[in-house]
Amino acid sequence: MHRTFEDLVAEGASVPTEGWDFSWFQGRATEARPSWGYATSMAARMGRASAVLDIQTGGGEVLDFALAQAPKRPLLAVATEGWPPNAAKATALLRPRGVAVVAVSEDAPLPFADGAFDLVVSRHPVRPHWDEIARVLQPSGTYFAQHVGPASVFELVEHFLGPQPDGVRGGRHPERERADAEAAGLDVVDLRAERLRMEFHDIGAVVHFLRKVVWMVPGFTVEAYEPQLRALHRRIQDEGPFVAHSTRHLFDARKPENHRL
Repeated sequence: MHRTFEDLVAEGASVPTEGWDFSWFQGRATEARPSWGYATSMAARMGRASAVLDIQTGGGEVLDFALAQAPKRPLLAVATEGWPPNAAKATALLRPRGVAVVAVSEDAPLPFADGAFDLVVSRHPVRPHWDEIARVLQPSGTYFAQHVGPASVFELVEHFLGPQPDGVRGGRHPERERADAEAAGLDVVDLRAERLRMEFHDIGAVVHFLRKVVWMVPGFTVEAYEPQLRALHRRIQDEGPFVAHSTRHLFDARKPENHRL
């Protein structure tokens, strides 16, 4: 028996959105994962690092996983987060591992000394601030991160917002980010990109996703977008899961030994 539109939307609107735990979507939405296995690879990098910074850690889930899997713990691990509910959640999760979570806006300078870290990591930063990343890396240090790519999940975005201009669709392009990283003085030693299938099995999953990933449809509320939600609900009922595609790219960049800002 099909659940009603109202029931599904009410459920999707009531689920807490703090952190980057996506377990609620089990059985309701799926997303293929990049072949490089970022969190596991991050754990291996941590095993060889002495001082690690995780930028925009969210609820700390990825860093927590990596520290648990790392063959050797770094002597120092610090994380930043700009959204207070996430900062609180990350602090509760990471404090038992000896990680300090520093509350700092995503657009603010990093509150750390030059050359403080030999490894900087980030999973899905809103935007990478390359000059700051380069500044806090010690010479020969590494930035290892997974970024969201261009036009990610735009099948869903454009259902709600209509066709987007090329300038918006092309944002977060990996080659543009490569150029920005190199302009900050970093050497990009590896850059890989993949397009990955996503499926939304009910409208409640769509509502929760848009509430959680707030930059997809800025200002999203059920009330503001009820017509689009109802149309998508009918489409899922008639045709099956709504298919979209996420884009991801993996950065491995290093600061040269003779780097000068």
